[in-house]
Amino acid sequence: MIDLDSTESSRKGVLGLFEGTLRKFKVAGQVLIMLPLYLFTCLIFGLALTPGVTIFKLCQTLMTEQNALLQNLSLGIALAVGYFSYGISLIFISAGVNKLLRTHLSEWRGPYYSVESLKWFIHNGLTYLVRFTFLEFVTPSPMNLLFYQMMGMKIGRGSIINSTWISDPSMIELGKKVTIGGSVTMVAHYGQGGLLVIAPIKIGHNCTIGLKSSIMGGVVIGDNVKVLPHSVVMPKTVIPSGETWGGVPAQKIDLKKPVEGTTNLTAA
Repeated sequence: MIDLDSTESSRKGVLGLFEGTLRKFKVAGQVLIMLPLYLFTCLIFGLALTPGVTIFKLCQTLMTEQNALLQNLSLGIALAVGYFSYGISLIFISAGVNKLLRTHLSEWRGPYYSVESLKWFIHNGLTYLVRFTFLEFVTPSPMNLLFYQMMGMKIGRGSIINSTWISDPSMIELGKKVTIGGSVTMVAHYGQGGLLVIAPIKIGHNCTIGLKSSIMGGVVIGDNVKVLPHSVVMPKTVIPSGETWGGVPAQKIDLKKPVEGTTNLTAA
């Protein structure tokens, strides 16, 4: 049983002192942690924006002698090119920082005020920097698959991800020829009794996850499985190979059994 009110840490040394201080001064500790993180985020944004700013300033210099219409057109194009160069740069910079800081996640259950929670926060923060500013423009494409792979997701050959609503990519594994439908949510974590639970998601080969479905932490899906649109697969659910699941919460669906109020056409 984990005591959520305890200000002690099971860790030793500097990390133990950090956790103990964070649990004793929760609000002040969060503020002190967030300030350097936001400053670091500004550095990441600045690095990603540098190629675009360079392109814009170069275009501005070259078009100084032109009339106003050509200047405005060229600067508009330069801004557009700059934005896409920012996005591509951000994908590689965020993934590089994630690797440098070693924020790849592992299975864990414990208090929010901990080293593991901070690692989880940074890993998802780097994912969201790309997700909320650029990733939609390269989804689905090899570029979004490359980003998720660089963030630690295991993706089998021939798989497609048509969604940006993904958290904890380093805890997600997709088999071969998996289709993740539009706006599917995959989160390899959940809250339970005041604790943060980080648990892997594993999806087998040849699976289809339907439009706007939700797959939560600890879910294991076998091969050749279909999850119907708008379904919610709850934490720790195990779906055997070859089955079709749907609903909220998702349950096995017998495709041979007629749905109430409809006609079983296959029986004709």
